[in-house]
Amino acid sequence: MFAKPFRVKSNTVIKGSDRRKLKADISAAFPSLSADELSELVPNKQELNVVKIYAHKGDAVTLYVLHKNPLFFEVERRLYPTVYALWHYPALLPAFRTWPPVLQKLIGGADLMLPGVVVPSSGLPHVKQGDCCAVTVVNSRAPVAVGTAAASSAEMQSLGMKGRGVCVLHTYMDNLWAFGDKSSPPSLPEAETEEQGVSEEEECETYEEEEKEEVEKCMGEEQSASETATDEACCGIEELSLAEEEEEEKGEKCNEEQEKDDQKTPQEIMDALLLQCFLHALKSKVKKSELPLLTSTFLRNHMFSCCPSGKQLDIKKSSYKKLSKFLQTMEQQHNLVRVKELTKGVESIVEVDWKNPELRSFNVPETDVEAASVQDGDGDGDESPYHPPEITTLYSVSARLEPLFVDANKRKGTILQPAEVRSIVTEYVKKNELVDENNKNYVIINPTLCDCLLEKSEYQEVDSLKWDDLFSRTLGRMQECYQVVFPGQVPTTKKGHIEPIDISVASRGSNKKVTIVKNLEVYGLDPAVVATALQHRVQASTVLQPVPGAKDKVLVQIQGNQILQVGNLLLDHYQIPRKYIQGLDKAPKVGKKK
Repeated sequence: MFAKPFRVKSNTVIKGSDRRKLKADISAAFPSLSADELSELVPNKQELNVVKIYAHKGDAVTLYVLHKNPLFFEVERRLYPTVYALWHYPALLPAFRTWPPVLQKLIGGADLMLPGVVVPSSGLPHVKQGDCCAVTVVNSRAPVAVGTAAASSAEMQSLGMKGRGVCVLHTYMDNLWAFGDKSSPPSLPEAETEEQGVSEEEECETYEEEEKEEVEKCMGEEQSASETATDEACCGIEELSLAEEEEEEKGEKCNEEQEKDDQKTPQEIMDALLLQCFLHALKSKVKKSELPLLTSTFLRNHMFSCCPSGKQLDIKKSSYKKLSKFLQTMEQQHNLVRVKELTKGVESIVEVDWKNPELRSFNVPETDVEAASVQDGDGDGDESPYHPPEITTLYSVSARLEPLFVDANKRKGTILQPAEVRSIVTEYVKKNELVDENNKNYVIINPTLCDCLLEKSEYQEVDSLKWDDLFSRTLGRMQECYQVVFPGQVPTTKKGHIEPIDISVASRGSNKKVTIVKNLEVYGLDPAVVATALQHRVQASTVLQPVPGAKDKVLVQIQGNQILQVGNLLLDHYQIPRKYIQGLDKAPKVGKKK
């Protein structure tokens, strides 16, 4: 689950009531913990953070972090301990032993196969299917992985120790482990070393053979989407060489392609990625009913979503530098599309040559084939549903504040969440013993805090600050940033405040009123789609015009004072938070003339 990087959604300090509920949940899930052990894991007075994340496959996971180390993670309302918690309490879960070489495969995302399990003289640990269990390596009791039992102990033995043993969720050296202090497993030698009848090499060979069988079985069942997802989970071992000739040929082709890619310049690689995303978007995303389509909308809503996982589309790193130049090449040299300037400064794709040989011969990546077929089947010109972006306020370390953050290895330009800033400042104050002994609500100002947070006129007058004042001054002297995350796209981080959607009323000839809406593109909204929706709502004409001095931005102009209708559309239909909409207070009062 954590073999690939995850995305942090929020990081907050746990409330008192939630802390008590967490204690009760841990006690219910792991009844072997004593009251003292429970208090050590969830202390009453120490700061405990709740971090909500999205795993790389979209799973929502909640982490409980103490002293910078995640101790538990919660998936689908079920708690699991991390390796950091198990290193303190190694006997908390029933554990399966395996050979050290197998650990590398588990870190890569593989499950623990039964041929790799070392069975002690006392027999397998007693588990039922779905029970939470740990994995250790020979000669050490320190757990290195956490997962669920794929079968009961009796079923494992009846299967002749073949097949899957533990469905691994988290391992030492994965991204969840890296979220903590990255410490190594403690030295916990086994009480007695079991004499094994089979050597380590022979066990590992058997384990490899069993994995090959599982891979071949998975390869033969990749017709349905759900089985493909399982295939990825159980067959995600990159080093595994498949016995079948077809797979060997595929591997050789991949190696050849990789060698070719290595010989290309970064600019050539980006050009190829740009063309791939362009063809992918035309073949599986764009419909005839959407034309004409704004070029900026085509890039943002279609091409970016077609970018392969692990890669990032950046036109500025290509030889084209600009989207308009790339589309001009696609029109003149490839005859794929026709681009036209419908209004001054606003370009749209007005026609696509669906019969173009290059487009017809393009193969949509396997991961998107099903999605493309669903789109084709649903057809009827319905546009994909809009999902509002997730917007997070962040702060960048400034040069003036760098001495305050240097102990936490945060240099100038490092972007942090507000909770991280508070945590680092709190740690700095405690480490330097700056809490006022007479009144713990105040922090004593040392030379570093004086240089970082005080004005020159305050140097001789202010010798202490309240905690809240300390945090607010710190955030106030940092560079404010914001992160925007659109569903299925790479998060983008920019400096400054995010521009709100601006709604205003202006007068045109003979005192006629018009409503103007700007900055829709910032929130992933297509101005043309919004204009059409408003036109149907208010039964008035709408016009798209380029925003003066802004590239790839378009404003929507509607006849009359329509602030109320625009506000209702944005708030109710598109679910844009009210704080990101400016001008709603200028709506005409009900019952009065507009």
